[in-house]
Amino acid sequence: MWSESEIVAEDMERTCAAVSIPWQALQGTTVLVTGATGLIGSALVKSLLWYSRTRNTDISVLALVRDPAKAARLFARPIAAGAPLSFVPGDVQTFETSGTPIHHVVHGAGVTASRAFVARPVETIRTTLRGTERVLELAREQQVRSVAFLSSMEVYAAPDGSRRITESTFDGLDPMHVRSSYPESKRMAEALCAAYAAEFAVPAKVLRLTQTLGPGVDPDDARVFAQFARSAVEGRDIVLHTPGDTERSYLYTADAVTAILTVLLTGENGQAYNVANEESYCSIRELAELVARTVGPAPVAVRLDLEDAASRGYAPTLRMDLDTAKLRALGWRPTVGLAEMFRRMTAVDLPVSDAT
Repeated sequence: MWSESEIVAEDMERTCAAVSIPWQALQGTTVLVTGATGLIGSALVKSLLWYSRTRNTDISVLALVRDPAKAARLFARPIAAGAPLSFVPGDVQTFETSGTPIHHVVHGAGVTASRAFVARPVETIRTTLRGTERVLELAREQQVRSVAFLSSMEVYAAPDGSRRITESTFDGLDPMHVRSSYPESKRMAEALCAAYAAEFAVPAKVLRLTQTLGPGVDPDDARVFAQFARSAVEGRDIVLHTPGDTERSYLYTADAVTAILTVLLTGENGQAYNVANEESYCSIRELAELVARTVGPAPVAVRLDLEDAASRGYAPTLRMDLDTAKLRALGWRPTVGLAEMFRRMTAVDLPVSDAT
């Protein structure tokens, strides 16, 4: 077995012990993971390999990666320990698996940086649509047992907080707003999953995840939770580039992994599931104040700087209170609260950056 930090090892054991995951369904299978070097994808890959090695279970992982050198560094320890991991270098829009039999697919590859939604909207749309079509075609060709597509809460547009958001609650998106490149392409990718399930019997499911955080955040991650945590750890003021009125729930990476595997193995084909820790619901301002008080070696201040906010690609103000009853009906429960998410993230390897 390979060594990991205490917190990462606890997270993997947390996943392996989740009662909502029928692990026996993965015995003797190969799981393809796209976006395998991302925050969620890498946690998923490691958890699958950890279960395979610690429980003497024959589960192999095929990881689609754009940067093989980065992947080799990220997974160096499990590889050195002989974990059943193979890489497929390539772009999600065009990759080939060389005929390797695949039984399950978790599709997480895509553009995730908010700035890119505004600066590179065409790339954002193409990657989501063409990548998802490629994955679904592969699933169709190989007659896989299940596909889980990682979508986003942003498909719900900008709710005003007047009602809780179930999987059938939708508001309008303006397709002429350039930042809609991300939520509109996610919506269309979900429609592709539903279409392939209906027309070709591809067993595709959709997970609409809220913002997820935990150990393994990239050094250049520009999402607000990473910026807030870096500032607090470095003793700098937390700077808000919006008034902080947006309200949403958050999710810990290990809880995201258990949700993915639960839906992959027990979810209904052609259906979508909200994924969030409902108890973490708060505003951006409240999140900043929590981090300012509790994360760093000493409390820091929270201040506003609204200049040039539009160019940063932030989503419009929303109040996204996700209802997870549909997922909880499958037996899934989140296990890590908001303050503990930040404690665990910053205790492992929070990168130091000048980003604010």
